[in-house]
Amino acid sequence: MDLEQIKFGENGLIPVIVQDRGSGQVLMLAYANKDALQKTIDTGNSHFWSRSREKLWMKGEESGNIQEIRDIYYDCDMDTILYLVEQTGVACHTGEESCFYRSLDTDKKAPKFGPSNSNKTLDDVYAVIEDRKKNPKEGSYVSGLFDKGLDKILKKIGEEAGETIIGAKNEDKKEIIYETADLWFHSLITLSYFGITPNDIFEELGRRFGKPKEAYRQES
Repeated sequence: MDLEQIKFGENGLIPVIVQDRGSGQVLMLAYANKDALQKTIDTGNSHFWSRSREKLWMKGEESGNIQEIRDIYYDCDMDTILYLVEQTGVACHTGEESCFYRSLDTDKKAPKFGPSNSNKTLDDVYAVIEDRKKNPKEGSYVSGLFDKGLDKILKKIGEEAGETIIGAKNEDKKEIIYETADLWFHSLITLSYFGITPNDIFEELGRRFGKPKEAYRQES
Protein backbone atom coordinates (compact mmCIF):
# COMPACT_ATOMS: atom_id res chain seq x y z
CA MET A 1 0.00 0.00 0.00
CA ASP A 2 1.38 3.40 -1.01
CA LEU A 3 0.39 5.68 1.85
CA GLU A 4 1.13 8.72 -0.28
CA GLN A 5 -2.00 7.91 -2.29
CA ILE A 6 -4.24 7.88 0.78
CA LYS A 7 -6.29 11.06 1.20
CA PHE A 8 -5.96 12.09 4.82
CA GLY A 9 -8.23 14.94 5.91
CA GLU A 10 -7.16 18.49 6.70
CA ASN A 11 -6.52 17.37 10.27
CA GLY A 12 -4.26 14.57 8.99
CA LEU A 13 -6.76 11.86 9.90
CA ILE A 14 -8.71 9.24 7.97
CA PRO A 15 -11.73 7.24 9.23
CA VAL A 16 -11.05 3.53 9.78
CA ILE A 17 -13.83 0.94 9.78
CA VAL A 18 -12.95 -2.28 11.63
CA GLN A 19 -14.64 -5.51 10.53
CA ASP A 20 -14.39 -9.01 11.97
CA ARG A 21 -12.93 -11.24 9.27
CA GLY A 22 -14.77 -14.34 10.51
CA SER A 23 -18.32 -13.09 11.05
CA GLY A 24 -18.30 -10.01 8.85
CA GLN A 25 -19.58 -7.95 11.79
CA VAL A 26 -18.65 -4.26 11.80
CA LEU A 27 -16.88 -3.76 15.11
CA MET A 28 -15.99 -0.08 15.39
CA LEU A 29 -15.06 3.18 13.72
CA ALA A 30 -11.93 5.11 14.70
CA TYR A 31 -9.42 7.43 13.10
CA ALA A 32 -5.81 7.01 12.03
CA ASN A 33 -3.10 9.36 10.91
CA LYS A 34 -0.24 8.32 8.67
CA ASP A 35 1.90 7.15 11.61
CA ALA A 36 -0.93 5.02 13.03
CA LEU A 37 -1.57 3.41 9.67
CA GLN A 38 2.11 2.68 9.19
CA LYS A 39 2.33 1.25 12.72
CA THR A 40 -0.63 -1.00 11.92
CA ILE A 41 1.12 -2.28 8.80
CA ASP A 42 4.44 -2.79 10.60
CA THR A 43 3.11 -4.58 13.70
CA GLY A 44 0.07 -6.44 12.37
CA ASN A 45 -2.10 -4.98 15.16
CA SER A 46 -4.62 -2.18 14.71
CA HIS A 47 -3.40 1.28 15.70
CA PHE A 48 -5.32 4.56 15.71
CA TRP A 49 -5.00 8.23 16.60
CA SER A 50 -6.98 9.31 19.65
CA ARG A 51 -8.56 12.70 18.98
CA SER A 52 -9.42 13.22 22.65
CA ARG A 53 -6.01 12.25 24.06
CA GLU A 54 -4.08 13.42 20.99
CA LYS A 55 -1.87 10.35 20.95
CA LEU A 56 -1.21 7.17 19.00
CA TRP A 57 -2.79 4.08 20.55
CA MET A 58 -3.05 0.37 19.88
CA LYS A 59 -6.42 -1.32 20.28
CA GLY A 60 -6.23 -3.61 23.31
CA GLU A 61 -3.05 -2.14 24.77
CA GLU A 62 -4.79 -1.92 28.15
CA SER A 63 -7.77 -4.29 27.86
CA GLY A 64 -5.97 -7.08 25.99
CA ASN A 65 -8.72 -7.01 23.35
CA ILE A 66 -6.26 -6.68 20.49
CA GLN A 67 -7.13 -6.79 16.81
CA GLU A 68 -4.80 -8.81 14.59
CA ILE A 69 -4.83 -7.43 11.07
CA ARG A 70 -5.73 -9.90 8.33
CA ASP A 71 -6.07 -7.38 5.51
CA ILE A 72 -6.33 -3.65 4.87
CA TYR A 73 -8.54 -2.08 2.21
CA TYR A 74 -9.25 1.46 1.11
CA ASP A 75 -12.35 2.74 -0.66
CA CYS A 76 -12.77 4.06 -4.20
CA ASP A 77 -12.09 7.67 -3.12
CA MET A 78 -9.07 6.62 -1.03
CA ASP A 79 -10.42 8.55 1.94
CA THR A 80 -11.63 5.68 4.14
CA ILE A 81 -9.74 2.62 5.40
CA LEU A 82 -11.09 -0.83 6.28
CA TYR A 83 -9.24 -3.10 8.71
CA LEU A 84 -10.21 -6.76 8.42
CA VAL A 85 -9.24 -8.23 11.78
CA GLU A 86 -9.15 -11.23 14.08
CA GLN A 87 -10.71 -9.79 17.24
CA THR A 88 -9.58 -10.98 20.66
CA GLY A 89 -12.34 -10.49 23.21
CA VAL A 90 -14.79 -7.67 22.49
CA ALA A 91 -14.34 -4.50 20.47
CA CYS A 92 -16.44 -2.06 22.48
CA HIS A 93 -15.37 -0.55 25.82
CA THR A 94 -18.90 -1.23 27.10
CA GLY A 95 -18.29 -4.97 26.89
CA GLU A 96 -20.42 -5.41 23.77
CA GLU A 97 -19.01 -7.37 20.84
CA SER A 98 -19.40 -4.36 18.54
CA CYS A 99 -19.69 -0.62 19.14
CA PHE A 100 -22.75 -0.76 16.86
CA TYR A 101 -25.06 -2.60 19.27
CA ARG A 102 -27.95 -0.08 19.44
CA SER A 103 -30.70 0.67 16.94
CA LEU A 104 -32.51 3.90 16.12
CA ASP A 105 -35.57 1.90 17.15
CA THR A 106 -35.09 2.21 20.91
CA ASP A 107 -37.09 -0.95 21.58
CA LYS A 108 -34.43 -3.23 20.22
CA LYS A 109 -30.71 -3.67 19.90
CA ALA A 110 -29.00 -3.68 16.55
CA PRO A 111 -28.55 -7.23 15.23
CA LYS A 112 -25.37 -9.16 15.82
CA PHE A 113 -23.84 -10.85 12.82
CA GLY A 114 -21.77 -13.39 14.70
CA PRO A 115 -20.99 -16.92 13.51
CA SER A 116 -23.52 -19.72 13.65
CA ASN A 117 -24.10 -21.43 16.99
CA SER A 118 -21.92 -24.37 15.99
CA ASN A 119 -19.03 -22.10 15.06
CA LYS A 120 -19.57 -20.07 18.23
CA THR A 121 -19.28 -23.21 20.35
CA LEU A 122 -15.94 -24.05 18.73
CA ASP A 123 -14.79 -20.45 19.20
CA ASP A 124 -15.84 -20.49 22.87
CA VAL A 125 -14.03 -23.77 23.54
CA TYR A 126 -10.97 -22.51 21.69
CA ALA A 127 -11.01 -19.31 23.78
CA VAL A 128 -10.91 -21.37 26.99
CA ILE A 129 -8.05 -23.46 25.59
CA GLU A 130 -6.13 -20.30 24.68
CA ASP A 131 -6.66 -18.93 28.18
CA ARG A 132 -5.39 -22.15 29.79
CA LYS A 133 -2.32 -22.00 27.55
CA LYS A 134 -1.52 -18.35 28.31
CA ASN A 135 -2.62 -18.48 31.96
CA PRO A 136 -1.85 -21.99 33.28
CA LYS A 137 -4.27 -23.06 35.98
CA GLU A 138 -3.43 -25.63 38.61
CA GLY A 139 -5.51 -28.76 38.16
CA SER A 140 -6.54 -27.82 34.64
CA TYR A 141 -6.49 -30.74 32.19
CA VAL A 142 -5.68 -28.43 29.26
CA SER A 143 -2.90 -26.60 31.12
CA GLY A 144 -1.48 -29.99 32.07
CA LEU A 145 -1.40 -31.10 28.43
CA PHE A 146 0.41 -27.95 27.34
CA ASP A 147 2.88 -28.43 30.18
CA LYS A 148 3.62 -32.00 29.03
CA GLY A 149 4.31 -30.82 25.49
CA LEU A 150 3.45 -31.65 21.92
CA ASP A 151 4.14 -35.38 22.09
CA LYS A 152 1.54 -35.84 24.83
CA ILE A 153 -1.01 -33.76 22.92
CA LEU A 154 -0.44 -35.77 19.74
CA LYS A 155 -0.71 -39.02 21.67
CA LYS A 156 -4.17 -37.96 22.82
CA ILE A 157 -5.12 -37.15 19.23
CA GLY A 158 -4.14 -40.67 18.23
CA GLU A 159 -6.08 -42.23 21.11
CA GLU A 160 -9.25 -40.23 20.41
CA ALA A 161 -9.04 -40.95 16.67
CA GLY A 162 -8.80 -44.65 17.43
CA GLU A 163 -11.78 -44.52 19.78
CA THR A 164 -13.80 -42.65 17.14
CA ILE A 165 -13.02 -45.41 14.66
CA ILE A 166 -14.11 -48.04 17.16
CA GLY A 167 -17.37 -46.18 17.76
CA ALA A 168 -18.01 -46.11 14.02
CA LYS A 169 -17.21 -49.80 13.67
CA ASN A 170 -19.69 -50.48 16.46
CA GLU A 171 -22.27 -48.43 14.53
CA ASP A 172 -23.12 -46.70 17.81
CA LYS A 173 -24.24 -43.12 17.11
CA LYS A 174 -23.96 -41.95 20.71
CA GLU A 175 -20.45 -43.36 20.95
CA ILE A 176 -19.48 -41.75 17.66
CA ILE A 177 -20.75 -38.36 18.84
CA TYR A 178 -18.99 -38.66 22.20
CA GLU A 179 -15.65 -39.76 20.76
CA THR A 180 -15.77 -37.23 17.91
CA ALA A 181 -16.30 -34.47 20.46
CA ASP A 182 -13.16 -35.68 22.27
CA LEU A 183 -11.26 -35.78 18.98
CA TRP A 184 -12.32 -32.27 18.02
CA PHE A 185 -11.47 -30.97 21.49
CA HIS A 186 -7.94 -32.34 21.36
CA SER A 187 -7.61 -31.13 17.77
CA LEU A 188 -8.41 -27.60 19.01
CA ILE A 189 -5.65 -27.97 21.60
CA THR A 190 -3.25 -28.91 18.80
CA LEU A 191 -4.33 -25.89 16.76
CA SER A 192 -3.79 -23.63 19.77
CA TYR A 193 -0.33 -25.12 20.32
CA PHE A 194 0.68 -23.90 16.85
CA GLY A 195 -1.19 -20.60 17.01
CA ILE A 196 -3.80 -21.72 14.45
CA THR A 197 -7.43 -20.65 14.92
CA PRO A 198 -10.67 -22.43 13.96
CA ASN A 199 -11.23 -19.64 11.42
CA ASP A 200 -8.02 -20.67 9.66
CA ILE A 201 -9.53 -24.13 9.17
CA PHE A 202 -12.89 -22.73 8.05
CA GLU A 203 -11.13 -20.58 5.45
CA GLU A 204 -9.17 -23.56 4.14
CA LEU A 205 -12.37 -25.60 3.84
CA GLY A 206 -14.04 -22.69 2.08
CA ARG A 207 -11.13 -22.39 -0.32
CA ARG A 208 -11.49 -26.06 -1.22
CA PHE A 209 -15.27 -26.01 -1.58
CA GLY A 210 -16.37 -27.03 -5.01
CA LYS A 211 -12.85 -27.81 -6.20
CA PRO A 212 -11.63 -31.23 -7.28
CA LYS A 213 -9.07 -32.81 -4.94
CA GLU A 214 -6.32 -32.38 -7.52
CA ALA A 215 -6.88 -28.61 -7.60
CA TYR A 216 -6.44 -27.92 -3.90
CA ARG A 217 -3.61 -30.41 -3.57
CA GLN A 218 -1.66 -28.55 -6.25
CA GLU A 219 -2.26 -25.25 -4.44
CA SER A 220 -1.03 -26.61 -1.12
